[in-house]
Amino acid sequence: MKRILAAALLCAALLPGAAQEGYQALRFRQPLAYHQYIMRELHRQTAERDAAFAEAARSREAMQQYVEGIRARMTELFGDLPERGPLNARTVATVQGDGFVVEKVIYQSAPGRYVTAHLYRPEKIRGRIPACVEMPGHSAAGKGSGSAQAVLMARNGIAVILVDPLGQGERMQLIDAQGNDLTRGATTEHTLLNVPYVLLGSSLAAQQAYDNSRAIDYLLTRKDVDPQRIGCYGFSGGGTMASYLMALDDRIQCACVGLFFSSRLRTLELIGPSDGCQQMPFEGSAQIEGADLVLAMAPRPVIILDGKYDFVDHWGALQGFEDLKKAYSVLGAPEAVSQYYAEDGHATPPDVQRHLINWFRRWLLRDASPAVESAPWRGSDMLCTSTGQVNLEFPDSRSTMQEALAAMDALAPAREAFCSQPAEAVQTGIRQLLHIDGPLAPVQAVPSGSRELRGYTEDRFQLNRQGEFPVPVVVRVPENVRPGSAVEIRLSDQGKAALLSEFDRYDATSDGTILVWADLRGMGESADPSEYNLLKYWNNEYRIAVTSLHIGRPLPGQRVVDVLTLLDFCDADVRLQGRPVRIVADGFCGPVAAHAAVLDARITRVLLSRAPRSWRSYLENPLQYDMLSGVVPGALKCYDLPDLVRLSGGRISYAD
Repeated sequence: MKRILAAALLCAALLPGAAQEGYQALRFRQPLAYHQYIMRELHRQTAERDAAFAEAARSREAMQQYVEGIRARMTELFGDLPERGPLNARTVATVQGDGFVVEKVIYQSAPGRYVTAHLYRPEKIRGRIPACVEMPGHSAAGKGSGSAQAVLMARNGIAVILVDPLGQGERMQLIDAQGNDLTRGATTEHTLLNVPYVLLGSSLAAQQAYDNSRAIDYLLTRKDVDPQRIGCYGFSGGGTMASYLMALDDRIQCACVGLFFSSRLRTLELIGPSDGCQQMPFEGSAQIEGADLVLAMAPRPVIILDGKYDFVDHWGALQGFEDLKKAYSVLGAPEAVSQYYAEDGHATPPDVQRHLINWFRRWLLRDASPAVESAPWRGSDMLCTSTGQVNLEFPDSRSTMQEALAAMDALAPAREAFCSQPAEAVQTGIRQLLHIDGPLAPVQAVPSGSRELRGYTEDRFQLNRQGEFPVPVVVRVPENVRPGSAVEIRLSDQGKAALLSEFDRYDATSDGTILVWADLRGMGESADPSEYNLLKYWNNEYRIAVTSLHIGRPLPGQRVVDVLTLLDFCDADVRLQGRPVRIVADGFCGPVAAHAAVLDARITRVLLSRAPRSWRSYLENPLQYDMLSGVVPGALKCYDLPDLVRLSGGRISYAD
């Protein structure tokens, strides 16, 4: 029995959690600590935003300036968008409905970027009529074979173009040769497709907004559409797209956001970030709250439609709507904003649809009479393409991957020019991209444990730096250390416990090197618990990666600060100072160490393993895990990972 118990205890000790306990260096044990650290910054940013809004609410002129400021900041967040060229639009077929007609439309929002859409229009048209862009929620079907809202609109005299977003419907990107989806649905595909755009200085949300804006371009080519009466609406993921389209395109005169509107702060705090098309990097640092996405079109009419029991936070929506009411009142248009909540969840029951149509009839038709009712409708043979996918249909179609690679290749001269600058200018530029601002505070090494091992003295520290998350460190000084012995910092995205347990298991001998094991923030002791990171996002730390982008501090930049903290610690410790420092890093610690080597000459050598060698691989094949952990927004305008190897002057190499 004793042998069984001993074996059980040994197995338990080898489990990841148990291993972490055995090599604890932080003076606290709180698995949510790092996420809370990030959220404190978002709370601060939101408080500044709230103060600015309160000041703007003092006068109409101030509120107008506030709204203009939102639009300007949103334009910057959208980043680089394609140039508007010929749409080459055509109607490939029509389908007859009861009192309406559906035209199957294909246009090019950019060369080789084909967009499939359904245009619902009244069967009989007299003169020019208003028209809306409807954006579908998250579904692999995209625009599908019928929309209850679009049918309702068309039967009431308003045309609707329902667009397949990137990654949905006939515009899936991650597919096999037969058009089968290679992921588990639209939310996964959106998340993976977002990474290439972020590296290029944009986002999937921005690209979808651009495609939807081009749908308005298409509507304005039609002789039956009134260019002065354009609206937009969407629910769930479509509500997200409606919010961004309202901020991008000032031709929209009336809008509805459904099943999305709430406080960004509360959303990130309660349920975490959504898929890759539902936020853009740096929204928090730009002080863009949920209400601000809607305020970007103030004082034009907008209605918020949701369910009281939706997973979209109800209290955050109520608070956000208070801002909308106040802003619209100050701007002299209190009647132009409204909110309705159904006694339902994430759904669009009949009462929600009635509020939708009545709102658009009021503002686009100037008609307050009862709406014409409609029954659910689904058409047959509703595909716009014969293959079901634009990337299989058209020889000149360019997938997201091809488009991203072409953009990266076009930026090659810009990267060469950036990397050809003097070293100081390159370092300044990299720091700006990593969002490492200003001088760093001094490091305080707080002892957290010590013990004597066979051949080593082990000391543990919590490295504190004002404004930064603590770095846990285990230092082992061998008995045979010599004056010329080096310091070797070992980093792994699996956490230092994984390295230490393996080191101890094999009873490794020393060559005199002083070994330093550390956990970069969000790894090892401060790793975000797995239950907060949905498997569909293909990232073990999705929550902290997206939230870090939101507050304007990309994870790689924060972790480079941790490496600089380790270097300062080595300079201050009498046993380590003055010795050559090398870094052995694996996984997503690799790019972090490479950045640090270019920024700090104290690193004499970096050896990388199991690490990405070029961001180009993310553009070629986004079907990879944990990509967002190593992304630096807009970096491909300035450098790629191989450029860091060259800039290091031979100090960076790969072990595999």
